[in-house]
Amino acid sequence: MVQLVTRVSDELAAGVDELVDCGLASSRSDAVRSALERWIDSERRRRIGEAIVEGYQRIPQTDEELAWADSGAAAMIAEEPW
Repeated sequence: MVQLVTRVSDELAAGVDELVDCGLASSRSDAVRSALERWIDSERRRRIGEAIVEGYQRIPQTDEELAWADSGAAAMIAEEPW
């Protein structure tokens, strides 16, 4: 396992300590690790979303595909017991 060492401001360290004190993280390392995992996951999801949008812009859905989706959604709503 790789160890990362960095310097942070006193304010940032105090904020991390608050997370630990509140029980949101078990340690400073846990708080930083969790934040990095979330940031990396968020960035990965953003890139995937952009790739999906780019794909639909490059090859848009046809009117036939859109009609099928609309009719399917309408049928599901009609089946609801409300």
